[in-house]
Amino acid sequence: MMVRALFLILMCLIPAWALAQNGPLRIEITEGVIEPLPVAIPDLVLEGGAAGDLGQRIARVVAEDLTGTGLFREIPSSAFISQVSDFAAPVQYADWKAINAQALVAGAVSVNGDQISVKFRLYDVFSGAELGEGLQLAGTTDGWRRIAHKMADVVYSRITGETGYFDSRVVFVSETGPKDSRRKRLAVMDYDGANVQYLTGSEDIVLAPRFSVAGDRVLYTSYETGFPRIYVLDVGSVQRRVLESQQGTMSFAPRFAPNGQTVVYSLTQGANTDIWAMNVASGQSQRLTSTPAIETAPSFSPDGGQIVFESDRSGTQQLYVMPAGGGEARRISFGEGRYGTPVWSPRGDLIAFTKQSKGRFHIGVMRTDGSEERLLTASFLDEGPTWSPNGRVIMFARETQGAAGRSTLYSVDITGRNLRPVRTPDGGSDPSWGPLQR
Repeated sequence: MMVRALFLILMCLIPAWALAQNGPLRIEITEGVIEPLPVAIPDLVLEGGAAGDLGQRIARVVAEDLTGTGLFREIPSSAFISQVSDFAAPVQYADWKAINAQALVAGAVSVNGDQISVKFRLYDVFSGAELGEGLQLAGTTDGWRRIAHKMADVVYSRITGETGYFDSRVVFVSETGPKDSRRKRLAVMDYDGANVQYLTGSEDIVLAPRFSVAGDRVLYTSYETGFPRIYVLDVGSVQRRVLESQQGTMSFAPRFAPNGQTVVYSLTQGANTDIWAMNVASGQSQRLTSTPAIETAPSFSPDGGQIVFESDRSGTQQLYVMPAGGGEARRISFGEGRYGTPVWSPRGDLIAFTKQSKGRFHIGVMRTDGSEERLLTASFLDEGPTWSPNGRVIMFARETQGAAGRSTLYSVDITGRNLRPVRTPDGGSDPSWGPLQR
């Protein structure tokens, strides 16, 4: 029995990529993955007009994308025996095996005017074979980071078997100034915090931006008129318009349906707050809940058939699921504490939420029936989860304790591993992760 127990312990400690060495190189994304896969990412070979450090910059972004997942470990270039100086030359697998590289990413970049062309290949060093066919990507010199993200998406997908998420953007609230006079404006950035662009001025207080499924529009709440009103903004043109403006009401917490044609939101009339749905084109609205409780933060299931929301109808703040057209709701949260800001995973299998319990805030996930609740974080204040396009990573806002109370964006994977800050020039809150860019 002791021998068998020792064998089982050792098996748990072996990384998933090591168990698959008799077959294609593959990372199985499970809670048992504890050892990142070693990968070599040499600078891209400069060809056809390319100059300077462009090949190095692209390789660095690819490396940061992959290692940032916690699933990959980059082998430093100082350890390389071989150098990739000719993209067409045969790979010296023995040299890469000698430094324990399990995967090799080799590429070349050429420039013609303001156009960039990148070609690259992914190699399984252990088997001495190319993983899939080589690819070629094109873009502009200003968009070289997007090309790097697309490269990383391909590598991630071929090794994990899942869709990548690096070529995506996040809309969020950029925060500046002291806590008692904080300025909040809408901003959009690459998933890793680069290329921040501001969508609204700093004179308006904005809250809860939400990307459409297509990533072309953003819903948000603004206090521009003194009362919370829902706006819809076209990301490309930065044109915006008021979406909901019933007199004597307050509207907030909007979110698009998967079809992009319907918006659900909360509407406060007098002392009552219910969830409503509106057709974006016609402006026609429909009340979905009708109780004396405060009901807010609705989020659609990926198929558009159900809505998860928070309500205090049971006496405490809990999570409920109802049909998208309204009707009977079933409670799905039963743990100790209060639950809020639920959001359905794009995979349809989990619901992320904010939980407050025993003086601490947590980001957690549960099955759509409320089972298998798992808390991923704990701090003074964690809130507002949003899902990566592939449903494997959650981004959220964390506020530090104290008079300054700075809010910063973080990400964590759904196993609770790899908690990482997201670099932004100022404070950030209310993130909404958009889809892969087209």
